[in-house]
Parts: sequence; C-alpha cells; structure tokens
Amino acid sequence: MKIATWNINGVKARIDSLLAWLKESGPDIVCLQEIKSVDDGFPRLEIEALGYHVETHGQKGFNGVALLSKLRPDEVNRGLPGDDTDEQSRFIEGVFSVEGGVIRVCSLYLPNGNPVDSEKYPYKLAWMRRLEAYAKQRLLLEEPFILAGDYNVIPEEHDCWDIKVWQNDALFLPETRAAFRRLRNLGFTDAVRATSDTVPLYTFWDYQAGCWPKNFGIRIDHLMLSPEATDRLVSTSIDKHVRAWEKPSDHVPVIGTFAFAPA
Repeated sequence: MKIATWNINGVKARIDSLLAWLKESGPDIVCLQEIKSVDDGFPRLEIEALGYHVETHGQKGFNGVALLSKLRPDEVNRGLPGDDTDEQSRFIEGVFSVEGGVIRVCSLYLPNGNPVDSEKYPYKLAWMRRLEAYAKQRLLLEEPFILAGDYNVIPEEHDCWDIKVWQNDALFLPETRAAFRRLRNLGFTDAVRATSDTVPLYTFWDYQAGCWPKNFGIRIDHLMLSPEATDRLVSTSIDKHVRAWEKPSDHVPVIGTFAFAPA
C-alpha cells in the first residue's frame, strides 16, 4: 500500500498535475495540504473519476487539507484538538480498514511561523504542542498511525541547502526543532530517514531565485510513523521529477510503501 503526502499549493491551479501524478504513481492514500479551496469548491469529480474517495477540510484562499483514498474511510475527523478558537483548516484524520485491523492516517499542514517576531511564531509553537498532545493520546491505541504532511520543519542541517540562509527562519529555529524532536521522541519514526542515509534529500524548492535549477532545496514534508506503522514500512521515495512539470507546486510528493493489504 502506497501512502503519500503532497503540499499541492492550490488544488485548482495544480489539478492537471495532480491527476497526472495519480495516474502515474497510483497511491492508495494521498494526504494533500494547502488545497486553498472551500469544501464545495474542491474538484472532487475529476479525482473520483480515477477511483478515489475524497475527504476535505477546506478554507477559502488559504490552508486546507484533504485525504484522497482508494479505500473508503471508516471514520473522518477534522481539526486538530486542543483549541476550539482555531479557525485555520490544517488537519484531517482518516481511519481505514486493512487486513488484520485499521490504519490511522492524518494530513497536516503545520504553520509556517514567519515572521518570527509576529504572532505567527507563537501560534506555530502552540500548534506543535497541540499536535504532541494529540499524538500522545493516539499512540495509546497501539495501531498503525501515520502523521503525514508539510511540517514546515527542517529537522537537521543536512536537510537544507545552506543553513546560513535558514538558521534564523521559523522552520529551523532551535525551539522549532526541539518541538519536532519531542514529537519524534514519543516513539515516531521519520520514514524517509529510516530508509535512506542519502544527503541531501529535499521536498521543497522555492519559486524564487532559481532555487529549482540550482537545487537549493529543503526537506520539510515528512511521514512520521508509529511503531506499528514502522513495522510495516517497506520503502520510501520522493517524486522529485514532478517539480519540473508545468505550473508545479513548490513541494513534491513523498511516498511510503507499506505491507498493508485492504480488508
């Protein structure tokens, strides 16, 4: 079973690329971020025509997450618990039946946090604390559990083309990386790093300053796995070639292949 994450950076603007990639890659579950669409405006018919079930948690013009799946989810939950006043659409969770039980898959779009000297950075850190609390509770279920998405976190220096450029950015500040480590230390495995020691590996190239042709990238899109999901991990891949397509997202898909079979 292939489970992927992709910050699509506007699903309506990238629908042709999304459809082409779905046909090419054939993932079983896709976690999309930054769909930038309300639920009713999501181009679901084109995606459903390829055999996918669509669940969205949208927002006009900003943010928004979605789950596309060949399996119909048994349960869908929208919004990260812990703050009823948070109106930003950044989290959706689906539970899917597989042979021998279920898998729980979440699509998350963690706040960017820039500029650091604004209210956006405290919001980022608070959101990460909520994610940690949520994940701690879900781990008690002892089931395969995947937190997939755009974390807006550069975990290590080798996940960035030039750390001097990023060292004061919200994506790499010590507080950001410490929050990410606390999440990981609950028992999660970074799927890409569990399957590859290659450096660098990037998932994002900015549109500015020729970052793509110069390979000035960063790795901020992650599949974080519970122990039960890690046990079933077979391989990972990063579909870097998609960044060269016409009208690309600035992110590319990250895919994990798992030894799960549909129920």
